[in-house]
Amino acid sequence: MQKNRIVITGAGVISAIGVGKEENLRSLQSCAEGVAPVRYLQTEHTECMVGEVKLTNEEMMDRLGIPGTTPVVRTSLLGMMALKEALQEAGLGQEDLSQMAFINGTTVGGMDKSEQFYLDFLKEPVEPNAPVAYIKSHDCGSSTDMIADYFGRFGMTTSLSTACSSAANAIILGARMIASGEYERVVVGGAECLSKFHLNGFNTLMILDREPCRPMDATRAGLNLGEGAAYLVMESEASAQERGAKVLGVLSGYGNACDAFHQTASSPDGIGAYLAMQQALEKANLQPLDIDYINCHGTGTPNNDPSELKAMHRLFGNILPPFSSTKGFTGHTTSASGSIEAVFCLLALQNQFLPVNLHFVSPICDEENVSAVNVPVTATTQHLQQPVHRVLCNAFGFGGNDSSILLEL
Repeated sequence: MQKNRIVITGAGVISAIGVGKEENLRSLQSCAEGVAPVRYLQTEHTECMVGEVKLTNEEMMDRLGIPGTTPVVRTSLLGMMALKEALQEAGLGQEDLSQMAFINGTTVGGMDKSEQFYLDFLKEPVEPNAPVAYIKSHDCGSSTDMIADYFGRFGMTTSLSTACSSAANAIILGARMIASGEYERVVVGGAECLSKFHLNGFNTLMILDREPCRPMDATRAGLNLGEGAAYLVMESEASAQERGAKVLGVLSGYGNACDAFHQTASSPDGIGAYLAMQQALEKANLQPLDIDYINCHGTGTPNNDPSELKAMHRLFGNILPPFSSTKGFTGHTTSASGSIEAVFCLLALQNQFLPVNLHFVSPICDEENVSAVNVPVTATTQHLQQPVHRVLCNAFGFGGNDSSILLEL
């Protein structure tokens, strides 16, 4: 076996469809969606459909053994839940952390607390020390440090914030650190809670669907926001063999491109998405025909989905591999989506099934090539059980920062 492969030895996830990999797997296989009307987020926009994790902050603190008086933000709690599962599966403890890097992708950070401070301040004067408790974890790096400090002291801790490609880029950065020999093991991924700031922001962009979203569908009307966290423990194959760790999968390729077409919109020709997927294939030394499944970024917005499909057709031709977007299950978890969906891809590989594209009705028409096949995986057209050996997972962010990773058994 090659000693320079980057292998995955642990994974953890929390999302609107479950706490932990087993719950998420059952939901994916049974088509149990997690998008529902707002329940936990304190917002006047109760008409919005969102993918909330079905736990309060207090319930997560109780599961984590954190005293109720401890100031902690929801993004960090979600991250702690997922990271705990990943480290446990990899068989790593506090004594191992100093030899590992922790790379976390997030954008919201602790905004859920800092935005509440502003509202409370308008209502009545606050205690002199109250602002510290509200805003000290506002920025991305502070919420990342809060996650890391729960477990101990990592050799390196850093944050990436590239909008919806953040967690995918954390995976890519971790892979490069292993390839360069800087670290033998890294923990990579992302965490993001729902906040009024980004719910209102996406609402202002007029790209929220008031019904469950329909990615890759001709009738799509926008996205549903979600929240969650997921992490992968990655290490060199030599490191995994040395400590007898079980290998869950291999990160064989990755790519990133920034087309800078628009602040929020995808380029009409999908050039950034195409280049990211192409780079991932080249890195893995694979051909398009080698790919068994594509987990699309697939937000359900009018702009993203046809752009992504155009990029896929440019790379794969008229007949695409099976593809779907899992955002109908979880909502769009923004900065955390790249790692949450990477764990979903890992589950698909390990259990040999294809995640369904929920709520699909009719295909998007490719006006340039009417013979193109744009039908995603559904429970009726391509049932769940399929041979799956190599998958592409896409995560595209604002500004055209597009990333793809390639996972295989």
